[in-house]
Amino acid sequence: MGISKVVLFYVFRPLPDPEAIRVWQLALCESLDLRGRIIVSPHGINVTVGGELSQLRRYVRATKGYAGFADADIKWSAGSAEDFPRLSVRVRPEIVTFGVPGEVAVDENGVVDGGIRLSPHELHALIDSRADVVMFDGRNEIEGRIGHFDNAVITPARSTRDFVTLLDRGDYDHLKDKPVVTYCTGGVRCEVLTALMRRRGFEEVYQLDGGIVRYGETFGDDGHWRGSMFVFDKRMSLTFSDNPETVGECSRCGAPTDAVADIVDDRGRQLDVVCPKCQGSLEHRKGPEYRKGPECHGALEFQPVPEYQPAREIQQAPCDRETSGGRVR
Repeated sequence: MGISKVVLFYVFRPLPDPEAIRVWQLALCESLDLRGRIIVSPHGINVTVGGELSQLRRYVRATKGYAGFADADIKWSAGSAEDFPRLSVRVRPEIVTFGVPGEVAVDENGVVDGGIRLSPHELHALIDSRADVVMFDGRNEIEGRIGHFDNAVITPARSTRDFVTLLDRGDYDHLKDKPVVTYCTGGVRCEVLTALMRRRGFEEVYQLDGGIVRYGETFGDDGHWRGSMFVFDKRMSLTFSDNPETVGECSRCGAPTDAVADIVDDRGRQLDVVCPKCQGSLEHRKGPEYRKGPECHGALEFQPVPEYQPAREIQQAPCDRETSGGRVR
């Protein structure tokens, strides 16, 4: 068996026929024996899939052959198809479920009126030059508990939808006149979050380009990042060096840990930070079969892995004459 990897990317680009993209992507991934999750919407596409490296390279070449996706920023991480229970390719109103698809405008350049992009080096320059920079975690609270930037604002959000509620009720109005840098795993959530924040009066909003993934590739654990990066699949978390700092605390005993598990106890089924020792004393189930993704409220579902039916040929992209010449962010 060859080397395996996980590839992730997103593209905000108007798609006139999301269903055609879904059918093509499903057939393409099946032909290459890839597993993972792909969300397609009128706003674009969001992809996390794993498989053998040679097959992933074929997937990336085929996908970037579609003009609308030609400039997609591809990110690679450790993992394999086995980190995902199945292949899921779905059409949804949004590629990130904030619950306000009507507020999100997308054109050939990406999300309209989003935050200013900062590379990892540009982020350091901003922090060095401004004492009032606020790092704002655009992920769910459970993710921030095991890893975050120095002095970051970590919201109590249990789902991406919760950010709209938190912003609308004014919980972070005191930050509206400060330089706010949002960050998330790969950058996709911040594309939308920064636009929503600007619409609600935040004056100086930035987004970490490429997210934590790109920052970790650049600085490892020698910058402003602390802890582990949570991922919504069997891997549960990733680190950027051999000696990462442990910032999480077990919710049961308080011991330092970056372990996250699907717990079934008297509080119901939920994702929680629980050390291995305490996991052993609880009735719990672990594994991506129970996980919907970063937009879930910890409400988990079980579906058996379907039998794989490989296709014979690499599937071609649907006609992209309406998207040629566009730029992807």
